[in-house]
Amino acid sequence: MKNARPLTEREQQLIQLYANCELGMTPRQFYSKWQVNYEILALICSRSLPTVQRWFRRGHNYRPPLTLDLRNLALMDFLLEHFEQIPPNLLNKLCSSRQTQQDSQTTNSQS
Repeated sequence: MKNARPLTEREQQLIQLYANCELGMTPRQFYSKWQVNYEILALICSRSLPTVQRWFRRGHNYRPPLTLDLRNLALMDFLLEHFEQIPPNLLNKLCSSRQTQQDSQTTNSQS
């Protein structure tokens, strides 16, 4: 990529920090902390309702959540805990809608 920006030392350190971060929260922990239902958990993790239901089953129907699911739940927990402290412009960048992202990509590719 000819227009790609090189990483600074600080940015490389941030990538290392993120890569080694053991951020994770189980579905049961999230479910017991926040008043949510399985549909909300499915939405947060981009999973189907039957998949989330299997996270809470016992025996041969149990399916463990993936590491990505644990990270998504922990990140959502962090956002819920610190929502008021996040500046609106930063929150908008972090959580922009898919349409906003598509519009941005279209604008950038036309430049």
